[in-house]
Amino acid sequence: MEFVSGYRDEFLDFAALLFGWFRKFATERGAVGASLEGRWRPLETQIRRLPQDPALWVLHVLPNRNVGISLGQGAEPGPGSGLGAAQFLGDEPPLHLRDLSPYVSFVSLEEGEEAEEEEEEEENGEGEGAGLEKVDPDKTGAPAPTSRDSPQEANPPGRPEEPEQEAGGGSGGQDCCREDKAEDEAVPERRKGRRSEAAPLHLSCLLLVTDEHGTILGIDLLMDGAQGSAGKGSGPENLAPRAYALLCHSMACPMGSGDPRKPRQLTVGDAQLHRELESLVPRLGVKLAKTPMRTWGPRPGFTFASLRARTCHVCHRHSFEVKLTPCPQCSAVLYCGESCLRADWRRCPDDVSHRFWCPRLAAFMERAGELATLPFTYATEVTSETFNKEAFLASRGLTRGYWTQLSMLIPGPGTPRHPRGSTPSLSLLLSGDPYQLLQGDGPALMPPVPPDPPRSLFGSWQDYYTWRGLGLDSPMAVLLTYPLTVYYVITHLVPQSFPELNIQNKQSLKIHVVEAGKEFDLVMVFWELLVLLPHVALELQFVGDGLPPESDQQHFTLQRDGPEVSVRPGSGVSGRLSSGTKEKGGRRDLQIKVSARPYHLLQGPKPDLVIGFNSGFGLKDTWLSSLPRLQSLRVPAFFTESSEYGCVMDDQTMAVATGGGTSPPRPNPFRSPFRLRAADNCMPWYCNAFIFHLVYKPPQGGGARPAPGPAPQAPPPAAPPAPARRRRGEKKPGRGARRRR
Repeated sequence: MEFVSGYRDEFLDFAALLFGWFRKFATERGAVGASLEGRWRPLETQIRRLPQDPALWVLHVLPNRNVGISLGQGAEPGPGSGLGAAQFLGDEPPLHLRDLSPYVSFVSLEEGEEAEEEEEEEENGEGEGAGLEKVDPDKTGAPAPTSRDSPQEANPPGRPEEPEQEAGGGSGGQDCCREDKAEDEAVPERRKGRRSEAAPLHLSCLLLVTDEHGTILGIDLLMDGAQGSAGKGSGPENLAPRAYALLCHSMACPMGSGDPRKPRQLTVGDAQLHRELESLVPRLGVKLAKTPMRTWGPRPGFTFASLRARTCHVCHRHSFEVKLTPCPQCSAVLYCGESCLRADWRRCPDDVSHRFWCPRLAAFMERAGELATLPFTYATEVTSETFNKEAFLASRGLTRGYWTQLSMLIPGPGTPRHPRGSTPSLSLLLSGDPYQLLQGDGPALMPPVPPDPPRSLFGSWQDYYTWRGLGLDSPMAVLLTYPLTVYYVITHLVPQSFPELNIQNKQSLKIHVVEAGKEFDLVMVFWELLVLLPHVALELQFVGDGLPPESDQQHFTLQRDGPEVSVRPGSGVSGRLSSGTKEKGGRRDLQIKVSARPYHLLQGPKPDLVIGFNSGFGLKDTWLSSLPRLQSLRVPAFFTESSEYGCVMDDQTMAVATGGGTSPPRPNPFRSPFRLRAADNCMPWYCNAFIFHLVYKPPQGGGARPAPGPAPQAPPPAAPPAPARRRRGEKKPGRGARRRR
């Protein structure tokens, strides 16, 4: 039983859904030039009988001039079934967007444009560029779209920024798309010959169907380029049939969520396409707006909704393809039918089969209510299985700074991603506020620092919020879960599990944050540790090969000295940041160091404490070397996980790597309130949900390792249908660590 919920970038699930739906649509659509009467008459009859959706549907026409798709050697050619779709799902899916770089990547088509233009100007005085590059509307005479030139629209299909644009510029969309296409076809053959065979594909136009709330219902990609055949027949004369086919498929098989349905009314963001669809859309029993989308604009809180389409745990088919149901006994895992459930039940060896895990997963599901018990006013919304995170963030203006790390918004090609880079926070803290990156678009989210340090230790979000002056409607817990978890480990868990260290009386602490990635992206949230522990000088060293190489050996210090806060990078450049309060006592500081390498390759003095967030020992091979390194150091090492399932898998990996184990996991009172999306299961996943510490193998090799708390033992349920009988004792005791998928 293997899950990657909580560890996998949400954008990858989003991309897998887009390409999965597009692959199904392209297969069923058939040839673009096929007769509408021949292929869509039967479907029209079915659509006319569908229930009506009261929401307005929108057909967007989004030309793209700036971004190309580059296929690596590991990808099959073409945007259909081979455009990285096999790499999104399957036996070993990627966990991070960068893992797809060998197969598919998005590149700026403007790179190198200047060089080509200079060369062409010398030859013929024209600066139009190659066929895949941007066309200047001022030179071609094409109408300049009012809202379609920004790079956001040229991002990978389904970028959430697209609906944020003003919809009034729709009248020029198709004309722009078609003129780009015509100019692409007019490129001299000699110019094409200069390009390498690996030239990027050009996504010339994107047809997108959404409802007025932002839910994506269908997508079609119009591709140019020599690779693949999806671009064939995508000329101007075929745009209306393609758009009509897309509308039919979106109604019969909506991508986002919900049953098949037809809209009450449809509006089109392109004048010419609107005219061509006037005679087609009424066939479906759908009312077409009288005029194309000109004055209608996105509602104030409009954003692409977090898609809730699920997948079968075994075959990975999406919910728009098959009906998914959870296991009838544990209600934790989703299957498309009896055959997949039976296959998962009988997997070998026995300890990876659903038969083995079913009673354990049922016990994990019973913790859902406990994990959702939080004091916040928005707790019911954010702990729901249908939680729409993108809408939550957008409705509260949480669309900049560190809040973008929680969203599916990604930077376009060539856009630097902050805050990664060389001392990134220095250049962004222009106002002198250490909490600037934690702010949204509205009023300040973090109140001034209390004048007096805490008089007691906090053990819950409610106690901390009360002292800090935060209202229970504040979403700051989502970002502050990292420093508050460190605080909880220092003040509660280390004194309980390692009282001999007397950690609460130390005036300085050296802490290693291992396998860091997102935590370094949010580095300034750890400033709150100086507020909570003003008597301690802290050094945080972020270690991991996932850190940006340019940040390796970076070192800077945040200091609280009287009424001001100063930042001193290792290079010597300094800035003065006002804290807004008079600090009692002596000078304390927070040192930040970065080592972009696996932990077992780190050289230096022994730390006082090691902490890892949402570790996933079984997901990365370097843990098989890093855990023995920790075993040799024998320092207190605490780790969080996003689910109890992850804790069990970490204990198994620790046993394989060192012969040791882990302590019984306990719920983290400072876990993030946001429930994480799970594609193939219904288990509760939260960032930093559980905490445990490593239990090292006794020195000299004597004695057995201290066993963690026993896993819930329940008799294996009867198989649905009856599985082949297998004795539990037949599994091999010396099995190797397995990668979770």
